[in-house]
Amino acid sequence: MSVKPESASALFSGPFALGTLSAAEGPAFPALVDAEGQAVDLRTALADPALTMRDLLERWPAVLPRLRELAADAGAVRRPLSDFRVLAPVEPRQVFQSGANYRQHVIDLHVAHRAPGDERSEEERRAEAAGIMDRRAAEDLPYVFIGLPSAVTGPYDDVTLPAWAEKPDWELELAAVIGRPAYRVSPEEALEYVAGYTIANDLTDRATVFRRDMPQIGTDWLRSKNAPGFTPLGPWIVPAESVGDTGDLRLTLKLNGEVMQDESTKDMIFGVARMVAYASRTARLLPGDLVLTGSPAGNGMHWGRLLRDGDVMDASITGLGAQRTRCVAEEA
Repeated sequence: MSVKPESASALFSGPFALGTLSAAEGPAFPALVDAEGQAVDLRTALADPALTMRDLLERWPAVLPRLRELAADAGAVRRPLSDFRVLAPVEPRQVFQSGANYRQHVIDLHVAHRAPGDERSEEERRAEAAGIMDRRAAEDLPYVFIGLPSAVTGPYDDVTLPAWAEKPDWELELAAVIGRPAYRVSPEEALEYVAGYTIANDLTDRATVFRRDMPQIGTDWLRSKNAPGFTPLGPWIVPAESVGDTGDLRLTLKLNGEVMQDESTKDMIFGVARMVAYASRTARLLPGDLVLTGSPAGNGMHWGRLLRDGDVMDASITGLGAQRTRCVAEEA
């Protein structure tokens, strides 16, 4: 089951984007999508019947000029997006997730968790938190952890809320899609390894983030973030050259039509280049991998309103399109 978007052709930056589509009962295939909502089957256009999106990203530097040509070719065979189901744009081998990367979000969390006996005003505590964030940006490192590819689902698919998840929450994030193997790259060169960008909603069960049986271990990201479907992805991969500067993109998430998150990437503590470079210091990033860059203020815990059966989330990021996700409670 899935909830269709308000428009089958949500706008994106540039002349084309990439998606993974399927016809009824047919296999998934990579497609070039134009701004008019028409799709070109890249298996046919590139004469590779077994082509996948990951294959395309493996050849990204070489294939990008051909994609530009196809986008401009009026003679290319195109079919309307309405003929197809839109799937997650890529099946990543690795998912790198980020926490505490939006300044205002972290300040809000700091202020909300008042230590026993702290009688200072909210203004004083906010000033302290702001100073900590400034020092962190200048002197510290991003916080990156690992997600599971099996949590990825399509941008319009229903998401099942597990019966054990007591506090399911949303986290809209900008995701960088890797287009070249990257290992120990510098922040100055990191963006050269990014093929494009897409939308991710990193759902989290707040009740299972911290282990109650062994609090000294810290966070339990396996259980809290990696249930099937907990990472709605897409709809499109928009080439980096069409997105341009990622330093001021607007992230907006609505719950049942009400705006919950509405923030610019200007509020990031660590930008995309530093996130990609940091992940590559330890791991070898592979084409098709995702680097999620954190979520801004406005999560469900902030509003005191967590996800419930029947909720619909509409999420968008400037130039990347929009996704719509309906929540369905698992039967106990």
